[in-house]
Amino acid sequence: MDNWDEIRTAFQVARLGTVSGAAEVLGVHHATVIRHIDALEGRLGVKLFQRHARGYTATEAGADLLRVAQATDDQFNQLVGRIRGQGAEVSGDLVVTSLASLSSSVAPMLVAFQRQYPQVKVRYLTGDRLFRLEYGEAHVAIRAGTVPDQPDNVVQPLISSAIGAYASRAYVEAFGLPEGPQDYGNHRFIGPENKDSRAPFYIWLRENVPPDAVRFRCTDSHAADAALLAGAGIGFMDASEAARHPDLVEVHAPQPEWASPLWLVTHVGLHRTTKVQALLSFIKKRVSEGGL
Repeated sequence: MDNWDEIRTAFQVARLGTVSGAAEVLGVHHATVIRHIDALEGRLGVKLFQRHARGYTATEAGADLLRVAQATDDQFNQLVGRIRGQGAEVSGDLVVTSLASLSSSVAPMLVAFQRQYPQVKVRYLTGDRLFRLEYGEAHVAIRAGTVPDQPDNVVQPLISSAIGAYASRAYVEAFGLPEGPQDYGNHRFIGPENKDSRAPFYIWLRENVPPDAVRFRCTDSHAADAALLAGAGIGFMDASEAARHPDLVEVHAPQPEWASPLWLVTHVGLHRTTKVQALLSFIKKRVSEGGL
């Protein structure tokens, strides 16, 4: 690509959603913005934006361009800070991703970080899919399970979460507690819709509990937690989260083989940026002081 002005223009249109907004940020006439977009789309042979009355919405191709341009913009800002002999300010967009099950711990931590750095705009993305750091989909990822091995990522251990098995008091009143492994078939368990889940505690569930005893299945951890609290059966939960719910009864204490290590993951291209380093230091300090 030989015309970075056009890419820069498209980046601002995708970020702001309007030609006028991009023109103001770039200090050019709105006709220049339109000309750059038309030229770039013509050169690439794809539509980067859907035009509508309220402005421009990025297509899938446009969203890809935005992610790469965002990562490039972060790197250039950091480079400018180094050239000037000073670190860039902790400001601008900061995208963090984690499993939804960690949101009750991660979201308050990000709010506290934002209080310390009020110029940061936080975007917190949760879900089971892996957001692609190499395409700028996130600045920092908190991932669980085996050590991430994607190339060009910087991986740091964070903490190992303790997972136990619990049931609601309503469930215990109705069905009692298992007397041992031989009694699992007489109870109800909460499990994953994905029967090949690699979560350590779900592997244990497959190996020790009859399939017919898994009477409630969920696609995500929030649904599983809600089912557990509602009395659907025996389910798994992080011990620190379970402690917040006095209605839960411990069925099995956290087991070492159920533990799920957590990792801080960044892309090598953004790892040294000021805002990423600030967030990594903040998270590690908070976890060392009080856990996740």
